[in-house]
This record gives sequence, structure tokens and C-alpha cells, in this order.
Amino acid sequence: MGSRREVEGWLEAGRIKLNGKVASPGDQAGEGDHLALDGKVIHLDAAMMPERRVLIYHKPVGEMTTRKDPEGRPTIFDQLPRLDRGRWVSVGRLDFNTSGLMILTTDGQLAARLMHPSRRLVREYAVRLRGELSPEAVEKLTTGVRLEDGPARFEEILDGGGRGQNHWYHVILREGRYREVRRLFEAVGATVSRLIRVRYGPVELPSDLPRGKWRELKPGPVRALMDAAELVPEAPLAEAPTQSTGNPARAKKTRRKRPASPNPD
Repeated sequence: MGSRREVEGWLEAGRIKLNGKVASPGDQAGEGDHLALDGKVIHLDAAMMPERRVLIYHKPVGEMTTRKDPEGRPTIFDQLPRLDRGRWVSVGRLDFNTSGLMILTTDGQLAARLMHPSRRLVREYAVRLRGELSPEAVEKLTTGVRLEDGPARFEEILDGGGRGQNHWYHVILREGRYREVRRLFEAVGATVSRLIRVRYGPVELPSDLPRGKWRELKPGPVRALMDAAELVPEAPLAEAPTQSTGNPARAKKTRRKRPASPNPD
């Protein structure tokens, strides 16, 4: 009936009543409850409730992660399967020039909990720099630098190798501030020429999922996300057809050193 922000506005304005009382954020309603918006009864039944679906999308450079762009640029939502009920909610964002893993779900509560700073879920990126980091720069980036919105650091930096002026690193952090990876490298004078998100929490970007394609997660990975969000599955878990062809996009995982990206140019 509206976006999350619209409904939150209705709640703040007291326009929604649950069982005769003004509803508040966090109230739950289901079959048998009396729900009304501006005095108009909303009939609840199981058929209205969208299935909990979760998919991953390999975002290419050049797409926005907003639903609509004022400049008319393509968005990730243009590529996603259409829903009969509910809507896709993205778990975090990637900027226009960043590619890689996006997680999308029909469960707004799941998305909100996965993004909440208290969860401290791992975000891992493959980063191509122009040149190598000095030991001093690595030390500074892992102990902390001060950005305009507060201190920040990488939890780990793994050397991925490279050739010429192109050198790859894998970096891990547990928050998702705006352009944080790029700003951290800029703070030590390093220039990022390519940035790919390869992991978010327990979900990794599959090596065989091409850019611009999506894949529905199976119940096992969805339950792993639910566990990471500390949510108990209530809605049914659904599966959908997959789209899966293409080139590897992730370096093989190691503890201390990573090989170069499959696409080092």
C-alpha cells in the first residue's frame, strides 16, 4: 500500500489503527486482527502476505541502486523479476561506479536487520589500485584513519597480487558508510581503479553469475541470512528460476594472500 517510509509517516501521523488503538512501529498484525487506515478496514489473510524471497544480483558498473534515477540512468530494479505481491528491497547500496554482490528480498524486516550497524556483518571487496600499498599505509588503514564522518578502518587487508601498475587487494570491514572503501584508500593517497563487492555476511558472489544477472537463493542460504539477522523464519521460503552463466568474478579465498582478480585489466 506504500513504501516503508510512507507507512512510517502514516504511523507517526496516527493514521493507522490496530484493534481500535493507534498503531506504533513494531506492532504486528495478522489474521484475526482489525487493521484500519484512515478509518478504512484492511482485511488481512494469508493470501495477502508476500512470500519471503531472497535473490542475489551481480551489479555492473553504470547502474543505480535506487528505484528511479532523476537523470534516467538504468537501475538494478530494471533487471529484477516482477512480483505479484510485495516489492524488492535492497540490502544496502553500491555506488554507480562499483560492481558486485547485491542482496534483495521481499522481507523488509530482514533487509533492515541485515543493514543495521549492530549486526556488524562482514562486507568484503576486491579492490584494484594503481600501484602497491606501502607497509605504513597498510598499518594505517587497519589501525584506523579519521574520515569526515568519523574514524574508520579495514578489519583485514589481503594482498591479491597484480602486474604493472594494477595491484589487487581484498579488504574486509563491518559497516557500510557512503563510499567508505574509496574514502579510506584516498586517505592514504591510494587511487582505486576498480571496486567489486564479493561478500555480504554469509553470502558470497558466485563465480559463475555474470554481471547484470540475478539468482534466487535456495532455502539453506536464506536461513543463514535469517540467522545472521537473528530472525525466526515465519513466511514461507520460495525459489524461482535462475539466470546463471558467465565469467568468474571472485578470487579464491585464502587467509593471508589472494590471487589476482580473474579480470586483472
